Amino acid sequence: MARRSQIARDERRRAVVARYAERRAALKGIVRRPATPPPAREAAARELARQPRDASATRVRNRDSVDGRPRGHLRKFGLSRMRVRQQAHAGFLPRLRKSSW
Repeated sequence: MARRSQIARDERRRAVVARYAERRAALKGIVRRPATPPPAREAAARELARQPRDASATRVRNRDSVDGRPRGHLRKFGLSRMRVRQQAHAGFLPRLRKSSW
């Protein structure tokens, strides 16, 4: 299990990302648009740089929804590889079987 402080930090980051998402998308659109004049593009880039680091979605870590394990995360289930195997053996994941050949 991950430390609670790490899980809490990641939850705070998710909240910050959600709060700044709309503004970041607008600024990135200005920077990417080829028709934007250079002064406006530079101003948008400066504004993006001024925002908190944790406002970027790449700072969020995918974690196991049960115990917070950060590695071996399977996006389809929202669980780590070990938890998927454990729950599949217990029959908690429908249409998932252990392969055998």
